Amino acid sequence: MDVNAAVAALAAIAGLLTGVIAMLAFRVSEREQRRPTRTSLHTDPVLPPGVDTVLSVLRSSAVVLDENDGVVKASSAAYALGLVRGGKLAVEPMLKMARDTRRDGEIRQVELDLPRRGTGRGDALAVSARVAPLGSRLVLLLVEDLTEARRIEAVRRDFVANVSHELKTPVGALSLLSEAVMDASDDPEAVQRFAGRMQIEATRLTSLVQELIDLSRVQNDDPLEDAEPVPVEELVAEAVDRCRHAAGTKDITMAAAGAADLRVWGNRGQLAAALGNLVENAVNYSPARTRVGIAVRSVAQPGGDLIEIAVTDQGIGISDKDKERIFERFYRVDPARSRATGGTGLGLAIVKHVAASHGGEVTVWSAEGQGSTFTLRLPEARAARGGRRPSERDDPEGLDSEAGGTPHPTPHASDPSAYETLPSPEVLP
Repeated sequence: MDVNAAVAALAAIAGLLTGVIAMLAFRVSEREQRRPTRTSLHTDPVLPPGVDTVLSVLRSSAVVLDENDGVVKASSAAYALGLVRGGKLAVEPMLKMARDTRRDGEIRQVELDLPRRGTGRGDALAVSARVAPLGSRLVLLLVEDLTEARRIEAVRRDFVANVSHELKTPVGALSLLSEAVMDASDDPEAVQRFAGRMQIEATRLTSLVQELIDLSRVQNDDPLEDAEPVPVEELVAEAVDRCRHAAGTKDITMAAAGAADLRVWGNRGQLAAALGNLVENAVNYSPARTRVGIAVRSVAQPGGDLIEIAVTDQGIGISDKDKERIFERFYRVDPARSRATGGTGLGLAIVKHVAASHGGEVTVWSAEGQGSTFTLRLPEARAARGGRRPSERDDPEGLDSEAGGTPHPTPHASDPSAYETLPSPEVLP
């Protein structure tokens, strides 16, 4: 009996010890799970309150780094710019700035040119990087993309330089010619000759100033504020009439076809200037006794019908390398020929801006020695009118009846001698 009691007592003690050990092991396990690990210290640091919200609304690319240069938080723009790769800041100069700021707490800023990731182009990405401490352990990096701002600034500098150069040429010529007139006051023939040259330079200066004004207007104004349905037939007749004298001097035949009963939606003055520039260029750059054709047609599109106005010449043509730049301001394929024809290099830039502001486009097909075809595509009046909120002065009934009725009389439109009818020139791709 004593033996059995002793065995029972030992069993009870062993069970109690087992329970105590199990409880202690459970407590230790819970404590270890709650203890921050080395990994969690680096992957899940806590941002100061409100910082996450502020970073999400910033326009700049934002990156937050911990004490081991690990990325705690990065905006989508930072990934898009290629600043963060594989959870690390991939730009070494920025990483060095972050380490220096972490060491001394100073705010640093620098502008850098970074290579574009994933492109074969040689141009760089211009950025401004600013690093500041964020709390005791974190560092905040803000990166602003300056590429577009620098491009615009470069365009502005080039524009000012080109304007200065273009204005200096006729102004300098007028100054020299005026001195020549004064010196030749006793020679009537010389005075007449110099006065003729002065008139040419004055005309060139007036044309340049006017085109600068036109370019500024089409860039700054919204043409659709005062938009109206404009008959294409009137635009074509106005462009032909504008170039009639120059074409007659060179015995160039001007022909038009397909413009009847078609209307485009937009600013009449700007559209007339754009088409007039295309026809004027065709006449100026065409040899004598050739033909300039203006073909108009309506093209059905899913988003609304388009009106295509194609101006075709039999001139000198444009090389492939020049076709990429002909719509730039002041760019001229042949500067010497442009001086002879009075070109300023702004006509096609105006056409491009007018087309874009009216929701259209201008394209060119050309081959050297074979001529060129410039195609202006604009929204058809009814399609554009249907997608526009009518103003108080709009009269939908009057517009519909006018569009379906007899077109307005157009100068020279009913005159057979105004321009010869020509089958629509082929619009090449």
